[in-house]
Amino acid sequence: MIRVLLADDQSLVRAGFRALLDAQPDIEVAGEAPEGEAALREVRELRPDIVLMDIRMPLLDGLAATRRITEDTALKDVKVVMLTTFELDEYVFEAIRSGASGFLVKDTEPEELLRAVRAVVEGDALLSPGVTRRLIAEFAARSKEPEAEGALAGLTEREREVMALVGIGLSNEEIARRLVVSPLTAKTHVSRTMVKLGARDRAQLVVLAYESGLVRPGWLG
Repeated sequence: MIRVLLADDQSLVRAGFRALLDAQPDIEVAGEAPEGEAALREVRELRPDIVLMDIRMPLLDGLAATRRITEDTALKDVKVVMLTTFELDEYVFEAIRSGASGFLVKDTEPEELLRAVRAVVEGDALLSPGVTRRLIAEFAARSKEPEAEGALAGLTEREREVMALVGIGLSNEEIARRLVVSPLTAKTHVSRTMVKLGARDRAQLVVLAYESGLVRPGWLG
């Protein structure tokens, strides 16, 4: 059973998400929070699999709450997906850098929300759609200058290649087709790269790919 915590200051948004999620046989809403501080308390108490976190909330905003969750080693298995009203939210890239596994607009289609929850719990990041690739590239361009590639020294040439493809938003299946390998092999390379770099999830690989200079903004494959 996938346990979800809803963190949003709009009760109607929480009610709508709860009705959709609780109707699924493999998902349950473990709790709700109307602001960031309450969300932190609920996460520490309930240890949900995933938090759907609004970016803008009173007392403690979603970005700060996400950073506290992802920096807490006791909560390392909790995934965070940011909720935003607009696709081009100025805080989206910062959210990914803060440890979020991706983001969703609040008016996303029900089927997409359910797919997203299941995908994130399985270790995927919500970075595949073309609009998201462009968005990540745009905000990566505004981020700090690329660091030296020394951080990638422990990676094999193939792992660097795979990491670059993850960085431009390709899924395991797309990477497999690009490299002419099986999806399982592609997934294995991604997993090994994450372990070597200490990446929390796939979204963190995207950040590292940009910040190391392995991928440059605007490379969309």
